[in-house]
Amino acid sequence: MLDSIPLLVDTDIGTDVDDAVCLAYVLAEPRCELLGVSTVSGQARERAMLADAICRAAGRPDVPIWSGTDDPLLVGQRQECAQQAEVLSRWPHREDFVPGEAVSRMQEIIRGRPGEVTLLTIGPLTNVALLFALNPEVPRMLKRLVMMAGRFFNGDGPEWNASCDPHATAIVFGADVPEVWVHGLDVTLQCRMSADECRQRFRGGPLDMVAEMAEVWFRRTEHITFHDPLAGACIFEPETCTYCCGTITVEVCGPGMLGRTMLEENPDGAHRVADGVNAERFFEHYFSTVQRAEWAADSPRRDARSPLPEP
Repeated sequence: MLDSIPLLVDTDIGTDVDDAVCLAYVLAEPRCELLGVSTVSGQARERAMLADAICRAAGRPDVPIWSGTDDPLLVGQRQECAQQAEVLSRWPHREDFVPGEAVSRMQEIIRGRPGEVTLLTIGPLTNVALLFALNPEVPRMLKRLVMMAGRFFNGDGPEWNASCDPHATAIVFGADVPEVWVHGLDVTLQCRMSADECRQRFRGGPLDMVAEMAEVWFRRTEHITFHDPLAGACIFEPETCTYCCGTITVEVCGPGMLGRTMLEENPDGAHRVADGVNAERFFEHYFSTVQRAEWAADSPRRDARSPLPEP
């Protein structure tokens, strides 16, 4: 029997569609014990509805979903709405989410299973920063923190997740977590797929809903970059990426550079940072995992290829 990995996911699902692509993957991964999903950023409640709808489409209404923090700690909001929430009318989902409960629920889970839980962050880091600041002992109670955040090797501009709440990013990177694995923009940009290929391959279970969400995203671009799914896949297939060690600091003062992440490489550093990826291996693992999943026979399905109305 495969060893399971207890996992919490913190996400801004509903903006870039890669969060939904990642959630479908962890629902399909047989080694994942999904303990809960928390949402962050503008319209966190609508984002929770999307996460719940995807879990239900996978036949997993049992997965706890918590609405988290809407606003960054100190800076203005850069993503006010969850655009992909427009698909919710076509998919069963809960609506009775308690505003801002994610942090307390996350700390309960981690305290209840000290040294066991992996926390995957695939959005701005406001929830996690509040979790760590309000519960200083919690970072040490995690087994591992796995992140999609930052840019470290190519270009010096700030990455989106890190810059949406730069002060939260600084708190999280400064926390005393036993293991921190970081997947930055330099590496995730190598995992990109065209809209046409995504349309062909996103089929079955929650991928039918992901395909609808993707059509909202494709109004802006003609591809999906699998930023978040890569970070998620590396929890279960760590050989997908190569890593170096070092210490990450975060810019919280420089004009125009808030949230810029800087890596000082050293073998004893607290942060394990991806510096290469086998993209072919990643895509093979991702699609073999979601395609072999035995989605519940009674999960809601529809023809996700039907066109969505213009907003």
